[in-house]
Amino acid sequence: MMIHDITAKVGPHKKRKRVGRGEASGHGGTSTRGHKGAKSRAGWNSRPSYAGGATPFARRFPKRGFSNAGFRTEYWVINARDLDKNFAAGATVDIDALVKLGLVPNAKLPLKVLGSGDLTKKLTVVAAAFSASAKAKIEAAGGSCTVVEDGKKA
Repeated sequence: MMIHDITAKVGPHKKRKRVGRGEASGHGGTSTRGHKGAKSRAGWNSRPSYAGGATPFARRFPKRGFSNAGFRTEYWVINARDLDKNFAAGATVDIDALVKLGLVPNAKLPLKVLGSGDLTKKLTVVAAAFSASAKAKIEAAGGSCTVVEDGKKA
């Protein structure tokens, strides 16, 4: 027997359990919540990290060292091959043009151009950062690289 044979007979959705509708329903009285305590009452919830009074997981271990992760700059990245494939010769490439083409999701982060792939067209590229290979490929094709602080304006 296959699942589609079963759902054809009983329907695709399971019926909702209606609790608190009298003793004869089988789910009256405590309405499947058990007796007393916070969990039996309306409005109760628990923090996901709560360990029932035990020492929380994050406090069980000593904290050591230092991480630079909080100081990292996040970029949208684009490769030279993508610029070659999506832009005509002589075009100006900036974050807004890439958003319009759907190559980056939005203009909230600055843009970094990486050098993977070949670039054969002369392009004017405006970005917050360039890898050394990307800059070399753009300039070798006759284009120019403009570095801007926020990755948006020339």
